[in-house]
Amino acid sequence: MLLCLSPAWLMKVPAPGQPGESALLVSKAVSFYPGGLTFLDDFVPPRRATYFLAGLGLGPGRGREAAELARDLTCPTGASAELARLLEDRLLTRRLLAQQGGVAVPATLAFTYKPPALLRVGDASPGLRLVELSGKEGQETLVKEEVEAFLHSEALGDALQVAVKLSGWRWRGRQALRLYSQKELGTVVDMVLALLEKLEEEESVLVEAVCPPARLPFPGSPPPGPELAVRICAVVCRTQGDRPLLSKLHLVESDPNHFASQLVQTFIHFDVTEHRRDEENARLLAELVRARGLQLDGCFSYWDDCLVLTALLCQELGLPCSPPAAMRLAKQKSCTQLHLLRCHGPPWPAPSLHAVPCCPLESEADVERAVHQVPLPGVMKLEFGAGAVGVRLVEDAPQCHEHFSRITRDLQGEADHPGIGLGWGNAMLLMEFIEGTEHDVDLVVYGGRLLAAFVSDNGPTRLPGFTETAACMPTGLAPEQEAQLVQAAFRCCLGCGLLDGVFNVELKLTRAGPKLIEINPRMGGFYLRDWILELYGVDLLLAAAMVACGLRPALPSHPRARGHLVGVMCLASQHLQTLSSTASRETLQALHDQGLLRFNLLEEVLVPGEYEEPYCSVACAGPSLAEARLRLLGLCQGLGIDGPHYPVAHFLSHFK
Repeated sequence: MLLCLSPAWLMKVPAPGQPGESALLVSKAVSFYPGGLTFLDDFVPPRRATYFLAGLGLGPGRGREAAELARDLTCPTGASAELARLLEDRLLTRRLLAQQGGVAVPATLAFTYKPPALLRVGDASPGLRLVELSGKEGQETLVKEEVEAFLHSEALGDALQVAVKLSGWRWRGRQALRLYSQKELGTVVDMVLALLEKLEEEESVLVEAVCPPARLPFPGSPPPGPELAVRICAVVCRTQGDRPLLSKLHLVESDPNHFASQLVQTFIHFDVTEHRRDEENARLLAELVRARGLQLDGCFSYWDDCLVLTALLCQELGLPCSPPAAMRLAKQKSCTQLHLLRCHGPPWPAPSLHAVPCCPLESEADVERAVHQVPLPGVMKLEFGAGAVGVRLVEDAPQCHEHFSRITRDLQGEADHPGIGLGWGNAMLLMEFIEGTEHDVDLVVYGGRLLAAFVSDNGPTRLPGFTETAACMPTGLAPEQEAQLVQAAFRCCLGCGLLDGVFNVELKLTRAGPKLIEINPRMGGFYLRDWILELYGVDLLLAAAMVACGLRPALPSHPRARGHLVGVMCLASQHLQTLSSTASRETLQALHDQGLLRFNLLEEVLVPGEYEEPYCSVACAGPSLAEARLRLLGLCQGLGIDGPHYPVAHFLSHFK
């Protein structure tokens, strides 16, 4: 079965040897596979249809195009313009169902004007009264008598409301439903008379009982009474790049007004911001899932703060996931390094080769002890931080004490800077500063096996801070250096017990080989998912969802990039005037839509501050790294992103 979402995806060609008839060819369609997977396929050459079913309508738009496609085909069709004319007349459909199928229909009073022949023949139907009008005007007395009799009739049963609507193929899906109390005789009569003025031949005005919704049974509940017919609907979603994905979506969110609350099948509002209560919250969430009767195949998060909670919830519900202990180990940066320093193998090369000396900091006394244990200069950062917020190069003991005091004062809880991990607390760590080039490795791991890896290069940061400045993909490293980074990232993940999922590992390539900065046990942030999809055709979000459901993603074992991307970050503190004028959000989006650059908005609000994250990423593509770099440099100079205070040429100097 193929689903065509546009008539342009189909074409008619003359059928050889069958004058006046045509074959129907499919050039593009949504295809369906076991496990709930769908794909958007292009067929070269086009496939020949052996059966055609269309949702047809005689009104303007695609219904008429579909009707034309269905005409005079050599293959059988499940619909035609003539059949659509019958099916889309609500009154006629009800009459046929009640008379010939014995199907119970809502109690209906119909005022018809020059009804079609099929409505004029046959016996009266239970609960369905037809009143044929001689004209559309001067019907006040007749309408009032019929409506009054209908509202007081036994046919309404338990219905407390009636609906007034127009019936006929012309009105399908083009009118709002109007509901009235059974006691509002005058209002119902006035509405019927108003609608009569809009009638054309073979159309009707319906006054019908509003049936209460069916009460569906839940597991363990008593039978609901009479047998129910239930229509099962699937949701066809689209991933980035317009790829369809068939799924049922359930969302847990702390914000009751989150934009996605209206886009999912089930929305559970639950405050998960206090992550020191994750174990308790996981039990409560599991109870909510069971109480709603949700049958889940998987559970995952791409939000740093919720990764441990997700693992605990998976453990409660028996769903696939890396163990909660592994997630905790990766979440707390000093624990990651100290644990890996003890992993001497086998297997070899051991993860301890890539770990970096560090010391956790929770008090001033810890700082004093750490400066004697960790070689300086060092890097101080939040244990559970994200986005490089609060990360700083410290040269000596006074700078360590000063930075610890500043962070302790300024970043105490989630409200001080939402989304960077302060829901876990504001503990810090001091680690040795490692010289070398910085790289991201995004891994897809399934059952402890590496399925795919994507390496990108980062430009030099603006010391003493570590906010990202620039990046390129694919890496410009030699193949053997790239392989070293991939193996180091993979072995560090395995060393922490991360066996299933999509992980982002930050490393530096030093003279002594790869050294670990940190592991993010979720897919890469910022622009990384978008870039990987553009260059390799691999969607990390889809891969993460599949692994979470216990499905092995079908990924190329040796993915090859379709080009090169080079990008720079824009910061509110450095580009406030530029981002409000020559490089405004609207300008960058327009250039993105024209294909002149790739624009990734990372923050909704343009507000400078001491502890900031990048506002957006601006990138250029090219057939080679050098060409993409030159395009980006010229663009940044033209837009005003480049300048003495933000030397883009320097940030791109690593990418040669």
